[in-house]
Amino acid sequence: MLLKTDTNGIPIFSNRNLIDMIYSGHIDKCHVVLCNPNDDIDKFNQYAKENGYKQVQNYIPIDTDQKTFDGVCQGEWFMPDEYKELNVFEYLYSKPLSETEFHRVTEELKEFEKRNMLDLLRYMIYLVDFMRENDIVWGVGRGSSVASYVQYLIGVHRITSIQYGLDWREFLS
Repeated sequence: MLLKTDTNGIPIFSNRNLIDMIYSGHIDKCHVVLCNPNDDIDKFNQYAKENGYKQVQNYIPIDTDQKTFDGVCQGEWFMPDEYKELNVFEYLYSKPLSETEFHRVTEELKEFEKRNMLDLLRYMIYLVDFMRENDIVWGVGRGSSVASYVQYLIGVHRITSIQYGLDWREFLS
């Protein structure tokens, strides 16, 4: 199935694409879609409902801004409800922290919160837990993510950025 994409590389589903997904048995892969406003998403959802398929959860018009689109996609992240409701501050502050580490975590969390990125941290906590429970190996760390001490505490990487004097702002810049 050949799809058009927008300027960000996000696939744009046409009516034909949605029908092809139904008939090829791949409708389960269609959760959040970017569609032309004149496409029949309501008809598609009605068909899906009548036939026991998952409906498209969100209709996003083609001219949506990146922030809105990202917000919708974040709402579609699969993770158990316990993680969706997780208090990230309590989770991180429950770890044994020195005074320096406590201040660093506080500073980083304020910035994550200011940028409305606490859901990202919740998802990272879930992802790391999932990988540990299923014996999935992931890297030691690379790129600017190793500058974040919060990411270290979650287990995303194994580089203690405080020890190496890495500035966490590099990760969020």
